[in-house]
Amino acid sequence: MNNYYVYVYIDPRNLEEFYFGKGRGSRKDAHLSDTSDSEKARRIAAIHKAGLKPIVRVIARDLSEHDALLVEKTLLWKLGRQLTNISSGHYSENFRPHNTMHLELSGFDYQSGVYYYNIGEGAHRSWDDYKKFGFISAGQGARWRDAMLGFQKGDVVAAYLKNYGFVGIGVLTDRAKPIREITIKGKPLLSYNLHCQRMSDNAESDEKCEYVAPVTWAAAVECSQAKWKAKGGLYTTTHVRASLDGHPTTIDFLETEFGIKVRELVA
Repeated sequence: MNNYYVYVYIDPRNLEEFYFGKGRGSRKDAHLSDTSDSEKARRIAAIHKAGLKPIVRVIARDLSEHDALLVEKTLLWKLGRQLTNISSGHYSENFRPHNTMHLELSGFDYQSGVYYYNIGEGAHRSWDDYKKFGFISAGQGARWRDAMLGFQKGDVVAAYLKNYGFVGIGVLTDRAKPIREITIKGKPLLSYNLHCQRMSDNAESDEKCEYVAPVTWAAAVECSQAKWKAKGGLYTTTHVRASLDGHPTTIDFLETEFGIKVRELVA
């Protein structure tokens, strides 16, 4: 039903727009009685204290809920830093993050991206195997499987080894697949004498097996030669996969230490 609208709250003291929302019926007036401790409620209270009322105006009408959400998100994105909205709303992943116009972002300005990859060395994965055979992996549970499935062919990965630093820069040559489906130089990966003997655990389970993505390493070093700078503002996380779009300091560090134009590797 096309009975939704998008509305705005305006501060009469300076005519500044400070809140956008979507709704139907009397929803646009509901915030006038908000007594919470939110920034929006405090702004409205301050307007009332000045003996004034917020200006409430409908911007777009006769919309489906889907269209109203999209209009709302567009307005939130355009004026996001100036608003009192707590949530960025639906469709947030479809819009470019604020303060990134000076950066080229994967998925917006180009398809592939530059990613931090946490090796997570242990019983099921080893940097020695990754470096020798050209792959990365994660798995043994849906959370780690999904992280690997988030990588795309052509993505650039900066491999990080806990307690050492960055040990490799590579380009994914295919998306991740269950380890039982992976071949290296025409032979099943699991047929090789791998340093990590337990990579075959749960190999027949699509949820719990190790997921492997082949990599062409532009640079790969021993852990003793890992690149790191204490208190250098370098990005790390315990997550398997994370975008480095918003971390130019880390990318600059990688380019200097490995002598590779990381950004130029992106397809």
